Amino acid sequence: MKADLCDPQQWIEAPVLHDQAAILERIPQRYELALLHGILFHDVSKHKAIGFHDAKATDFWVRGHIPGRPLMPGVVMIEISAQLCSWLGTFADELSGHFMGFAGIDHARFRGQVVPGDRLIVAAEIQRLRRNLATFAAQAWVGGELVFEGLITGVRV
Repeated sequence: MKADLCDPQQWIEAPVLHDQAAILERIPQRYELALLHGILFHDVSKHKAIGFHDAKATDFWVRGHIPGRPLMPGVVMIEISAQLCSWLGTFADELSGHFMGFAGIDHARFRGQVVPGDRLIVAAEIQRLRRNLATFAAQAWVGGELVFEGLITGVRV
């Protein structure tokens, strides 16, 4: 993957641009799977967004994913990133009126841990956009440490 999509340090204390209620106006995930908690940055012309997820001790995965030492599953990091990609895709003219469903992931790498109490900063950028399909670069950090990166493919639903 290319260089970092953003400097994660600058977004750790950044104000929330769009809260979860605003996110839910654009993407369909609800209840335990509404995992994207806020948007910190959005640039329509650059096809780029930065969001976050605050991991809590009450999250659905904590009890069962390594009891006594809860670690966020990689698939949850992917889902959070995919939700940011889907949200970002709703601003593209080619996808107007639709959301992006998860179609695949390439080059996924997990480079660190996410535990309850961490804020996961997630960045996404549209790499390729067609009428029914989009590819996004996605990265996620805890503090300044890169914990996940991959290329997410979304399909118009």
